[in-house]
Amino acid sequence: MNPITTQPKVKTGTPPMLIAARIARILVGVVFIFSGLIKLNDPVGTQIKFEEYFEVFAQDLPFVHNFFMALVPFTLIMSVLFCAAEIILGVALLASYKPKVTVWLLFFLITFFTFLTFYSAYFDRVTDCGCFGDAIKLKPWTSFGKDVVLTVLILFIIGHRNRLRSRNTGWLVNLTIILTLALGIYAVQFLPPLDLLPYAVGKNIPSEMKPSEPLRYRYIMEKDGKKTEFEQYPTDSTYKFKEMVLVNPSAKPKITDYRVWNDESDFTQQTFEGNKLFIIVKNTKDIDAGTLPAIRSLVEGLQGSNVAPYILTSTSDAEIEAFRKEFQLINVPYYKADATVLKTIMRSNPGTWLMKNGTVLGKWHYNRTPEATEVIERVK
Repeated sequence: MNPITTQPKVKTGTPPMLIAARIARILVGVVFIFSGLIKLNDPVGTQIKFEEYFEVFAQDLPFVHNFFMALVPFTLIMSVLFCAAEIILGVALLASYKPKVTVWLLFFLITFFTFLTFYSAYFDRVTDCGCFGDAIKLKPWTSFGKDVVLTVLILFIIGHRNRLRSRNTGWLVNLTIILTLALGIYAVQFLPPLDLLPYAVGKNIPSEMKPSEPLRYRYIMEKDGKKTEFEQYPTDSTYKFKEMVLVNPSAKPKITDYRVWNDESDFTQQTFEGNKLFIIVKNTKDIDAGTLPAIRSLVEGLQGSNVAPYILTSTSDAEIEAFRKEFQLINVPYYKADATVLKTIMRSNPGTWLMKNGTVLGKWHYNRTPEATEVIERVK
């Protein structure tokens, strides 16, 4: 009789660690693509965040003050490139295009972001990192935690990078490069395609300034060394107040700092009455003079109509007076608003913003200044 031979068992299926690496690759790729798309939709918003960080670093690290301030003029280019890089690398990771190179580039990028979010959280200097633009607001420590998780996932992928097969998907990555850069340039030249700001077309500003529902608080009190939570402030005077926590933070007003004024009076409520076209002039130093004739033509076309034009600015009286005189807008009254508010309302300088009874009917980049007939038609 022939001896019975047994064949060694052959393991089938994909190793669990490889499956985990693939899941990590998908998670990281999706998060980077989503984050990049949200920010690239509004690169000027990301530019503002870069400027905040560089100004903070210049103050906190005086020995490199000049270096960081020298970067400020390039923040818009940096914004487009960084946001595009997130999307491109995310697509490359999902498409397995040169995975070894891609995953290391992602590691360097997430290291940079982790440093920024840690600095924001630990030193409480930039309270909103803008990781997901204006779509999702994260607290500093939450943002840092998110970046730490992504860092761990990327390191896990790096540890299994030799198991990732490279695929011939260069065409997809090249297409992504073209589309992302096109999106960024479009958003800079013609405002964000998807306006996620509280001053967007269709928003009613007075409503955005009110809570969506009554705000509810939880009161944390202490008595005899023991903390107790109350839904109503206790009448027992032996309790010592420790903290008041908002229970429904999502109900908070979306707009808290909108105010319009001049040297004589507050004009905020008047901006919500009737039809008003605001010419947003954030500053008079970097305005392209070639964009003003179209705005002047618009103002002249509105004469005798039911739309009243105003200039809204954060510059000094002397600067705006000189601006009005130089560009023949002396008959257009001007009012002041906070510089940060104007940056939120309008991503271009100048730009036009149309409201009817407090509801936004139009926003235009200076490259798309409307005709007077279009404005009049919108308020009908």
